[in-house]
Amino acid sequence: MANSLTITGINAAYGAVRVIEDVSLKVGSGETVVLLGTNGNGKSTLMKCIMGIVRPSTGSIVAEIDGIHHDLAGRTTEEIVDLGIALVPEGRRLFPRLTVEENLLLGAFRRTARRELKRNYEICLETFPRLAERRGQLAGSMSGGEQQMLALGRALMLAPKILLVDEPSVGLAPILVRRTIDAISEMKKRYALTVLMAEQNFAQAIRIADRGYVIVHGKIAFEGRSADELNNNDLIKKFYLGL
Repeated sequence: MANSLTITGINAAYGAVRVIEDVSLKVGSGETVVLLGTNGNGKSTLMKCIMGIVRPSTGSIVAEIDGIHHDLAGRTTEEIVDLGIALVPEGRRLFPRLTVEENLLLGAFRRTARRELKRNYEICLETFPRLAERRGQLAGSMSGGEQQMLALGRALMLAPKILLVDEPSVGLAPILVRRTIDAISEMKKRYALTVLMAEQNFAQAIRIADRGYVIVHGKIAFEGRSADELNNNDLIKKFYLGL
C-alpha cells in the first residue's frame, strides 16, 4: 500500500524568529528523499513540524498511510506516531541509563507495534546484530556509532511506514557515517519504508537518495529530481563540494 508525505507551503517560527518560509516538498511511496542544508537552515524544524512538535503557522502536511490520506495539522505527536510515522532525532536522544533492550522496548509505542512487539524485537536484533550482543548494556556507555544503531533500531520497533531521520551523521567518525547511511538504506529496502532524511553530509546522503532538496535560510533553494541533478547543481558544488 502507498505511504507518502506531501508538505505544502509550510511556514514556522519560534516566537518572532521565522525559521521556515513557504516550504513545499514531496516524498513519494518507497522513496528515499534527502533534505540537504547546513546547520541552522531549518531542517530539524521541518522534521518537528511533521511530527507535531512544532506547529506551523500556515501550510499543510498530509501523510498517506496504506493508501489513506491523513492531515497532520492539529494532531498530537502521539497521534502522528500512532499512524506509523517514526522520527530518529538529531543527537539520538536515547535513555542513557536504560539498557539497549529497554530502549528498544520503549520504541514499541504505537498500538500496532505493541501487538507485534516480540516479532518486531526479533526483526530489530536481526537487522542490527550488534544490538543483540549488547542488549544488556547501558545505552550511555556505548560508542556513538552503536548509539546511532540503537536509535535506528528503536524507530524500527515502532513498525513504521514512514521514517524520518534527522542528521544521522552528526558526531560520528567518517567510517561510522558510511555504516549508518548504509543501515538506513538497508532498513528502507528490507521493510519497504518511505524515508525523508535531513543531512548535511552530501557525499554520504546522495549515495542512497532517489532525489532531494536543498534548504537555505528556511527556503527550498533547489529541487533535484534525481541524484544526478543534485550532483551537477551549482548550489551543491558551492556549499558542499567547495567547487
